[in-house]
Amino acid sequence: MNPYEIFIAPFTEFEFMRRALAGVFALALGAGPLGAFLMLRRMSLTGDAMAHAILPGAAIGFLFAGLNLYAMTAGGLAAGLLVAVGAGVVARATGMKEDASLAAFYLISLALGVLIVSLKGSNVDLLHVLFGTVLGIDDATLILIAAITTVTLVTLAAIWRPLVLECVDPTFLASVSRAGGVSHIAFLSLVVMNLVGGFHALGTLLAVGLMMLPAATARFFARDLTAFVTLATAIAFTSGTIGLLVSYHLGTPSGPSIILVAGLAYACAVVLGPVGGLITRLLPRRHLEA
Repeated sequence: MNPYEIFIAPFTEFEFMRRALAGVFALALGAGPLGAFLMLRRMSLTGDAMAHAILPGAAIGFLFAGLNLYAMTAGGLAAGLLVAVGAGVVARATGMKEDASLAAFYLISLALGVLIVSLKGSNVDLLHVLFGTVLGIDDATLILIAAITTVTLVTLAAIWRPLVLECVDPTFLASVSRAGGVSHIAFLSLVVMNLVGGFHALGTLLAVGLMMLPAATARFFARDLTAFVTLATAIAFTSGTIGLLVSYHLGTPSGPSIILVAGLAYACAVVLGPVGGLITRLLPRRHLEA
């Protein structure tokens, strides 16, 4: 089998592969920058919690309308925003830390969502909700993902400065501007929106993987913020493309294949990454070198 048949032919010969590739590209454009900022803000596990939080809302949409794109999207958005706000309110009104509050909310959400889907659907429907069907993306889903990505990029451009400053020095930002709170809410809303978009392609259990694994990988190669965000996006798209090819040639599920490729890239970065990787830390440093 020549390189053309391995890398190009699947996308030129099959429309469903081209749609899946376009969907992965759109997801990567939005998820890459958001994953980078989640890492910088030490909110990596928040992304995982929010991915599970959308499940009961999507499940309620499924309960009333079946596998309807718009019903499940609206339900997922509502549930994700409700959990984000609810966890924050509980953390501020009680002595519980926000991460513990999020953990409680996401565990309840996951169990509730699985229960609701099981009441009406079959095991196939449950697998669709949990793991997605990236090779089954239709035009309506692709338009939805592209619209979410467009809103994400435009919003990030508008809140970029306060978002960066809040990562570096939130106390200073609070002393000179009130934009910190607004940018934080906008940022969490973007995370929820992208997780809902990713949910339709990769399912709730894998949507956060395309957001966090490329960002974690890029962190081992970039110190500069612009390079970090750009590299995270590129790794997300590359992982998605290779994962689709692996799924096509080996007949494996497409969503898990994409995430496992991203996981392999992360494992290589842990060992070989020039910024804090294992080999770099083991090599002797010159005197006074940081």
